[in-house]
Amino acid sequence: MTGYSPLYSRLDALLTSNREFWQFMPFASNQLIWTQSHPGLCQWLMSLDDEAIARYIEDGDALSQALAEWIPDAAELYQLAMTESYPSQQKPLPKGLDIGIPGRKWQQITAFNQVIPTLELPWLEWCAGKGYLGRVLAASHGTAVTSLEWQQALCEEGEAAARKLKLPIDFVQGDAFDPACEQHICSQQHAVALHACGDLHVSLLQRVAAKQGRAVSISPCCYHLIRASHYQPLSRIGRQSTLTLGKHDLRLPLQETVTAGQRVRKQRFVEVSFRLGFDSLQRFVRGCDDYMPVPNVQKAQLNNGFEEFCRWAADKKQVTLPAGIDYQYWQQMGENRFALVERMELVRQLFRRPLEMWLVFDRACYMEESGYQVSVGTFCPKPITPRNILIHAEWMPESL
Repeated sequence: MTGYSPLYSRLDALLTSNREFWQFMPFASNQLIWTQSHPGLCQWLMSLDDEAIARYIEDGDALSQALAEWIPDAAELYQLAMTESYPSQQKPLPKGLDIGIPGRKWQQITAFNQVIPTLELPWLEWCAGKGYLGRVLAASHGTAVTSLEWQQALCEEGEAAARKLKLPIDFVQGDAFDPACEQHICSQQHAVALHACGDLHVSLLQRVAAKQGRAVSISPCCYHLIRASHYQPLSRIGRQSTLTLGKHDLRLPLQETVTAGQRVRKQRFVEVSFRLGFDSLQRFVRGCDDYMPVPNVQKAQLNNGFEEFCRWAADKKQVTLPAGIDYQYWQQMGENRFALVERMELVRQLFRRPLEMWLVFDRACYMEESGYQVSVGTFCPKPITPRNILIHAEWMPESL
């Protein structure tokens, strides 16, 4: 097997041999986890100020070079995660098509549309929402679209917009996991999914392969949203891997976000340091040195201060807080731990895109094994969306 299997195999070997640098939970540790194994790395990390960390987050090449002293595979990992951009073709669109579509989502949709090939086939839009992508496909290609969506209200909104715009879009209400939805997949069709989460885009690939659909184009998202407790590789070559990925591991690629502004960074500092401060406090109160995850919190609630956050978290986790707690001390503990977490996450940053490409190549290899000719590339720059990978597969029975 050629195609993407050699790339997958090499990434698999590198990710497996370097697990100590990425497959752990920074939140669970009170210290840099490499204190004993790589004291030089820890010393370097602690020497970095906030500006240096921000620069390395922005510049993956510089980060890989800096980490190469302790992670010899750093440069190769960085190179293997690089992907070519698909050539973009301007496809004129009528005015008014973007009504109701948020600006960044519109940029993503039009970029996706400009790189997928025109095969003059009817479209299947998987997990369609209000059919924003379907609108663009119908308008720019002049071919019919079937938009499958689970929520009836979204189907109705999408249907109304399509009628108003006079576009050939047919909405179908259905659960993408329901076997009955297979009836909407046929051989002479181009199936698409832009940012369908986890098992939703996986189910599309599996069903298209089973029906030998002519073409499928997907941009994967939210790899951790799976029904099993651990990742189940799709491809035969993937099932040979010794990597075991839990949902926490699968979140790693998603931590690469669009550059955040000052306000968002400050808000993250407050929330994460509050969570870590409470975690240190609960360990002390319970006499148990185990990390305790806390549910999501409304951002506005953070404005009530650290003490109120601790009371809320203790109530959620059924922890009884004694009287006389020095909350200022525990808040400072949280802020100190935030600095450690930031530095551990900086090392994990090196592995975010490589792990994403490992997941992407597993999908690509699966489609190749199923008789498809596959291409992988980016459809837009990262500032538009960090989830900018596009997998395109066309049925080629002679390749079997």
